[in-house]
Amino acid sequence: MQAGVGTESGLQVREVPQPKPKPNEVLVRVRAAGLNRADLNAARAKGHPGHGTTGAPIGLEWAGEVIETGAEAKGIKAGDRVLCSGSGGYAEYAVCDWGRVIPMPAGMSFEVAASLSLALLTMHDAIVTNGRLKPGESVLIQGASSGVGLMGLMIAKFMGAALVIGTSTNEERRKRLKEFGADLVLDTRDPNWPEEALKATGGKGVNLVVDMVSGPMAEQNVKASAVLGRIVNVGRLGGTRAEFDFDQHALKRIDYVGVTFRTRSIEEVGEIVRRMRADLWDAVIAGKLRLPIDRTFPLQEAPAAQERMRANAHFGKIVLTM
Repeated sequence: MQAGVGTESGLQVREVPQPKPKPNEVLVRVRAAGLNRADLNAARAKGHPGHGTTGAPIGLEWAGEVIETGAEAKGIKAGDRVLCSGSGGYAEYAVCDWGRVIPMPAGMSFEVAASLSLALLTMHDAIVTNGRLKPGESVLIQGASSGVGLMGLMIAKFMGAALVIGTSTNEERRKRLKEFGADLVLDTRDPNWPEEALKATGGKGVNLVVDMVSGPMAEQNVKASAVLGRIVNVGRLGGTRAEFDFDQHALKRIDYVGVTFRTRSIEEVGEIVRRMRADLWDAVIAGKLRLPIDRTFPLQEAPAAQERMRANAHFGKIVLTM
């Protein structure tokens, strides 16, 4: 089969063996795969174990048709149209643990389905499970113009946040954040942005910050947070190290939580899927939680698709089609 694999010199589309499902997996004929920032490192064989191994297909989310099911897979059969998350989605065929397989809503395209898994799972886990959002609270999504960030804005509003703040350093993207639920939009290049967040909350600070930037934003997030606020570290696009005011962190008694899928067990990820579906799936089916598709590329043009992402030329999701 054809697949996009990571190599030391970058992403290459080449012929590789078709995967075989384990007893707890399903084999899917991939029709579309969503791009994510983590794929850029994996394309240079610098990803984490299981995503970015030299010569292995990359890609964290995809949609397609079930071809074969393992003996332990429950509630799934050949021919089902599904969306999946895991590794190996830049390929004509991919395997997925059955607990991460979600039936596609009727009438949904493969391109739309391929854009949803990681954004829904990541942001529900960050906002609801770890962020413990309560209706009427305020939420700040740091790095809100990415696909995952846009979904965060929508989930925060859907789950009852009274004030949703989104940040972006791109002027054109900032103009569009209110379409996705942002009540206030901030440019974090302005050193006074934490004061703007405090002003918007009547001086109290933001109850929940979901941070996909980290690095230099870490200390500013503390400034913008409320006493007994929560900061959930989802991504580190701005860097993994920075100065940090531990005294302000302690004075505000902030819960600072780090999250990643990399150290979670199959059972833990299955529970994340279950919780997300319980809270959000009716809204997904109704079309209330959808991401804009920036552009689609055929699998053979996967390197060009990644270059568009690397150049920050997109808004919404870039999708590969097979």
